[in-house]
Amino acid sequence: MFSLKSSYGIVLIALLSAIPALAQDANFDPLNLQSGFRRAAVNGFTGGSHSFVEQFGNKDSNGNVCLGYGDTAPDHIMVLESDLPKLKLQVNSGGNDTTLVIQGPNNTLRCGDDTNAANKDAIIEGFDWSSGTYYIWTGSIEPGQRWNYRLSASE
Repeated sequence: MFSLKSSYGIVLIALLSAIPALAQDANFDPLNLQSGFRRAAVNGFTGGSHSFVEQFGNKDSNGNVCLGYGDTAPDHIMVLESDLPKLKLQVNSGGNDTTLVIQGPNNTLRCGDDTNAANKDAIIEGFDWSSGTYYIWTGSIEPGQRWNYRLSASE
């Protein structure tokens, strides 16, 4: 039989395990954006062998597959200081096959892969971005591939 004290302990453990591994620092520089910004960019590199499908599930809320491999820690933390009606995040690694995963407020998930057939760098474009904190993972399509990249954001 559980005592009230042990029940609280179980609830605390359950709550702590439900908190994503996002309360950690990012691997690279943050992005802080507000309405009216023109363009912002940060640099980093892909790497890691952690499967995004295993970490985030197979698909985001729009049906996009969450492909790629990277680190368990987010690469960047993006803070939107105000709601943005439209936002575009694009990787430039010189055409290597990159992927993006963005986890936002209320655990909303956005995943992106190839820009188009000619460019294998990842892109995520979307509407109605709520203010808040977003965690960004930049990955590679195969595990352990390390490519330098520039992640740019534009409205």
